[in-house]
Amino acid sequence: MDAILFPKKESWEGLCKRPLLNNANLEIPVRNILKRVKSGGDKALVEYAALFDKVTLSEIKVPDTELKESTAAIPGELKRAIKLAMKNIEKFHQLQIISEDPVETLPGVKCWRKSIPFDTVGLYIPGGSAPLFSTVLMLAIPAKIAGCSRVILCTPPGADGKVNPLIIYAANLTGITEIYKTGGAQAIAAMAYGTETVPRVSKIFGPGNQYVMKAKELVQSEGIAIDMPAGPSEVLIIADSKADPVYVAADLLSQAEHGPDSQVVLLTDSSELMADVKREVDEQLPKLPRKSIAGHALLNSISVLFSDLEECMEFSNLYAPEHLIINTVNAKSLADRVVNAGSVFIGKYSCESAGDYASGTNHTLPTNGYAKAFSGVSVESFIKKVSFQELTRKGLENIGAAIELMAEAENLAGHANAVIIRLKD
Repeated sequence: MDAILFPKKESWEGLCKRPLLNNANLEIPVRNILKRVKSGGDKALVEYAALFDKVTLSEIKVPDTELKESTAAIPGELKRAIKLAMKNIEKFHQLQIISEDPVETLPGVKCWRKSIPFDTVGLYIPGGSAPLFSTVLMLAIPAKIAGCSRVILCTPPGADGKVNPLIIYAANLTGITEIYKTGGAQAIAAMAYGTETVPRVSKIFGPGNQYVMKAKELVQSEGIAIDMPAGPSEVLIIADSKADPVYVAADLLSQAEHGPDSQVVLLTDSSELMADVKREVDEQLPKLPRKSIAGHALLNSISVLFSDLEECMEFSNLYAPEHLIINTVNAKSLADRVVNAGSVFIGKYSCESAGDYASGTNHTLPTNGYAKAFSGVSVESFIKKVSFQELTRKGLENIGAAIELMAEAENLAGHANAVIIRLKD
């Protein structure tokens, strides 16, 4: 991690820039994959499975036999852990169902909104060396609470041509029975356009590599809804002299192991802590199975010394981290000043891993500074709000003159006439 001491404010914007991915030549191949799946359907998915996943698929949808086998493959202790996480996630997200009462803005003018869930949503779950079965819970649970009538899941098959049992098990727990063996940009294309087997969805959710993210970006430009724009995962930690450097180093490394393009940031007002954390990182890193990945991520990362915690907080709001850990004596007070962050972890025991798995909050969050404008996934992500209004004649009389004047001021006589002819009737 690069150590930066007392940076001037005019340099802060530059420090907030994330590592740039070398994806200049990404758009053309991803567009080609989208076009091929759109025209070729299931055949294209089978071809891409052979090309990218090195497997020959006889069927794209996971059969019932494979769904049943997955349950037996999961150790009982892990099943109990997943069920605990599921219970907490359900408890947190259930409270997000909010009913809105109608309001009478004037006598005879009644307005209200109705929450309507998306009918069909698609979840993308990465496989590979880190099959994110926890993301199944984070996406499927709010989808079910929202009332989506159909939830499908796409994930790449393993070398044996099967889906990771943990992903299937988590899907089964949340009620998902439609799982498709397709990954990468081709999976996004399948959900965006539909194939003979994979249904077209109304909105696409889930993380992925740069090909997946580019595919989501491109289908969104065609009018297909996605959860949010995203980049590599990240964490920012604010720590003071009282923070345990062992904890801080562990939190930095837990995020760094996500991928070589992840970024971790430490902000502190203590030069001693900064040095201690560096030593701890150097000691803990070699012990991680994914040390090579974490090591690459650390090359993209920074440790910054500020004059005080006020500056740390100000920089954090400018950076707008996906995950923000506040490990200071006055953590709750600093947390009140958070403006831009995906999810906040307060105090020395609130490690980011808790939010990633089992505390109850959602771990699908805006990255790359998008926390300035986007929220993490919630029940509301799976619904649309439709507004309604109902006017009586008396209600139209009460606001008719205002409508006429405003319409005429905008040179829209037809709008004014729609009121005039009713009140003359």
